[in-house]
Amino acid sequence: MESSTSSTTQSDSRVTRRFPAGLLAIAAVVLTLLVPVNPTAADNQPGQRDLAQVRRATAHYHDLDVAIADGYQLGYRGIITGCIEHPTAGAMGYHYFNWDLIEDLEVDPLRPEGLVYEPTNNGGLKLVAVEWVVPQERPGRPGVTTAPSVLGQELHILNPALGWYIQHAWIWDHNPAGIYTDWNPEIDCPEGSGTPPPTNP
Repeated sequence: MESSTSSTTQSDSRVTRRFPAGLLAIAAVVLTLLVPVNPTAADNQPGQRDLAQVRRATAHYHDLDVAIADGYQLGYRGIITGCIEHPTAGAMGYHYFNWDLIEDLEVDPLRPEGLVYEPTNNGGLKLVAVEWVVPQERPGRPGVTTAPSVLGQELHILNPALGWYIQHAWIWDHNPAGIYTDWNPEIDCPEGSGTPPPTNP
């Protein structure tokens, strides 16, 4: 008789322990269903919405022919025509610039002065980044005297001899060094790529 009572007590105890756990599981499911999901949460993070707009504005430039039709051309007045690389920090790639946008001395986030293309294994070019460019004022050359900003980033001079305020944004390819970093350690310039590249095959 005592054995039966003890068995019943243990059984009741096991039920009591399991029941609250079941309730907690059900409550967790209900709460999950009730919490609103925001599909654009990533765009609401600081800067992400602006970058998304730049991607939308430049997506058609994955087709190099479209970029060329819109006024972009390799290099700028005979310079910067090769694949730009750094001895240790990585590379950028080939730069296609819109000269009119460079020379208007304005910065429009949705109309970057430069488009950066990575050379691909099949001899083509892949859009990887955009670049904003504003010339610094020099004797005999119009320009600005203070660094402008774009998307909260102050443009900087990377090459003092060239004297351009610039800012890259790696919006079409991952850059482990940072989306706004000039050099990308994952980009390679093929040997002998100082010469102009071919058009997309």
